Order: sequence, then structure tokens, then C-alpha cells
Amino acid sequence: MDTDHSSAAHAAPPNAPTLTQAFIYWLKLGFISFGGPAGQIAIMHHDLVEKKRWISERRFLHALNYCMVLPGPEAQQLATYIGWLMHRTWGGIIAGGLFVLPSFFILLALAWVYMAYGSVPAVAGVLYGIKPAVVALVLFACYRIGSRTLKNGVLWSISVLAFVAIFILRLPFPLIILAAGLIGYVGGHISPQHFKAGGGHSAAKKNFGPALIDDHTPVPAHALFSWPRLLRLLIIGVVIWLLAMAVLFFRYGWDSTFTQMGWFFTKAALLTFGGAYAVLPYVYQGAVEHYHWLTATQMIDGLALGETTPGPLIMVITFVGFVGGWGLGSFATACLAATVATFFTFLPSFIFIFMGGPFIETTHDNLKLTAPLAAITAAVVGVIASLALFFAYHVFWPQGIDHAMEWFPILLTTGALLAILRFKAGVIPVIFACGILGMGWKLLAT
Repeated sequence: MDTDHSSAAHAAPPNAPTLTQAFIYWLKLGFISFGGPAGQIAIMHHDLVEKKRWISERRFLHALNYCMVLPGPEAQQLATYIGWLMHRTWGGIIAGGLFVLPSFFILLALAWVYMAYGSVPAVAGVLYGIKPAVVALVLFACYRIGSRTLKNGVLWSISVLAFVAIFILRLPFPLIILAAGLIGYVGGHISPQHFKAGGGHSAAKKNFGPALIDDHTPVPAHALFSWPRLLRLLIIGVVIWLLAMAVLFFRYGWDSTFTQMGWFFTKAALLTFGGAYAVLPYVYQGAVEHYHWLTATQMIDGLALGETTPGPLIMVITFVGFVGGWGLGSFATACLAATVATFFTFLPSFIFIFMGGPFIETTHDNLKLTAPLAAITAAVVGVIASLALFFAYHVFWPQGIDHAMEWFPILLTTGALLAILRFKAGVIPVIFACGILGMGWKLLAT
């Protein structure tokens, strides 16, 4: 093994890929990026660090730690960051855009099938079986994030308070996140040992040979920080957002579904600390309870479909937009609404990367940032637990608490959770198996 590392260390760095070669890779990644953020990051690490050696492991992990501090899907932002570092702004747009575009079009197709044929017994049976798998996956997400984050009694208390706040007191999700961040900021000064982020990524330990962007490769000119460049990027980002909102406002009016989706999903994009599971309660509060774009059952179905597609799980907002637009009367309005929801959700991620990339050296292990993040992540665990209970209620009592509880979904949830925790089964096989079992059960019952 040491000999291999020694020979790797003396190998020549790879040739710089052209923008076309990078385009082909990012397009391929968009179709194979299953497995949630952990799986997506593992795929990029294997391809970009170990195989292609476009970036060293240390620089890869350093960029990832920066993306973890930001709101938004960290895997998509990491792809955007690496694309930007290699090929400037267009490289970042291509990498980040292709990370989500395949999922976007796949979800459009699935959402159309769902709305047009969802009442067909076979399709309804598949969805009936997938819903318990979703409950299991949300429970697993709560366990996974909690085991990584809740390292002491203070963080546990924040998590419990967040659960009470959203599940019992029905407080808005943004207020809970703001309160947690303030607690973390103050706590980081009073008792910093209780607010060290537990979900970070360890330092690089392996040598895969010299990389194109190596540990000591100078920062390229376009990635050097300057105040004029920062201000220019901020202005460009705000102008793009304002122009998009202005088009919707003057074409459809402020109270229209399209304009309200643009405004709502902009706010959602700024609150996605902790991943998609963390922001789903906020999306539910807005899309289901406030705007009535879709029903609670449709929201669960959308999450189920989102779990089966490549790309970040937050792509469930494409489904939410489609269903909300479908209610306006046509396939075209549904596609437009899905596009609006997706555009406004991901626009801030690009702006954050292009503006904040040069700051990565100052964000790494900075307690002023990690203490509020640790508190927010602890609150997110409580929020996800409330989401799991909400989904379980609608799946186990589909006709309401006044009716009998259905035992088949409980068995499927238990089996799915056991498969994931005990046997380390993948998300796609679990969802596929539950869908087949659900379809069989429904067809036999009719």
C-alpha cells in the first residue's frame, strides 16, 4: 500500500479537461446521482478525487465543509463550486445546472403520470406501498442526523424545544431556525464546548496522486477575493431575482400562483440548513396549509417520487410546483409552475457559491459560524421528528384518526426501517420493494 502511495505521489497530474469534457461528466453525474447527499458526494469523490484527479482530497473536503455552512443542497453546491473553480462562472452554472436538470425532467414526467393516472389501481397501489417507505426514510434521516449532531444535553434540549415548537405550538419554521441560530450564537460565546458542529468531514488521509487542483495549487485568478467583484456578483444575483419576479408580477399579478411560488420558494431556499428533510415542514406549512397548492397526501406522494429520482431530494419542490400549476387548468401551467419553483429554489445556491467561494479559507472551523450552525442542526432534528410523526399519522390512518389504523403500512414501515438500519439496504431497492408489495396488496384487495 505504501508503495502504491509513493508511486501515486510521483505520478504526473492529469491534463486539464476542456469545458466540453467537463460538460459530459456533469451531465452523466446528473443521471446517476442517487443515494441522497451522502451517496452523491461519494460518487463525486470517487470520480473527481480518486479516478480523474481533477481536485485533491484536501481541497475537495475543504470545499465541502464550506458548502455545509450554506443553506441549500450541499452536493449540488459542491458540484457548482468545483465546476466554478475549474472553468469559471460558466463551469459552475453547467455543473450545478446539470446536477438538477435530469431530475427536473424526470419529475415532470412522474408528476404528469401521477396527476393523470394516479387513480389507476396499479399506480395507486405502488404509491400505497411507497408511502410507508417514506416514513421509514424520514425516521432514518432523523436518526442519522441526530446521532451525528446531538452530542450533549444542550443540543438535545434545543432539539426537544424545536419539536414542541413546531409540532405542538405550530410555530413557523423560520422563527424556530432564527431562535436556534441566536441560541447558538450566544451559546458559542458562553459555552463554546457545547456548540462544536458534529457533522463535519474529516481531514484528508489518502494520497491518490497529484491532482489538477492540488493541495498547494495557487488559487486561480477568478477565485481571488476582491470587494468590487463581490459587490458586482451580489448586484447581478439580486437583479436576476428581481427581473424574474418582475416578469411574474407584471404578467400574472402579485396574488397569482406563479408569483407567490417565486416568493415562497425564495424564502424556502434560504432556510434549507440541514438538507431537504429540514425544509420540508416549511414547504408543507406553506404549500399545503397556507396556499393549498396540494393536499397532505399529495405532498407525501411527491416525496416518495422524489426519493426515486437522481439529484437532491429538495427536487420535490418541482412536484409541488407541478401539482399547484395543474390546478390552474393545463399541462403547460403545471410545467411553468414547476419551473418557477425550481428556478427560485436553486438561484440562491449559485449566488452563494459565486460570491462566497473566495471566503472558504475564513469559514473553515470558524466557531462564529459553526456554533449557530450546530444549534440550527440540533433544532432540525426535532423538526424532522415532527415531520416523521406527521407522515406516519397520514399513512397509518389514511382516513383520519376516527377510523381504524391500517396494519399493512405499519408492517411495511417496520420492514423498510429494518432493511435500512440492520441490513444497510439502499434507498432505491427499499422503495422499489415497498412499491411492488403495495401494488400486490391493493390488487389482491380489489
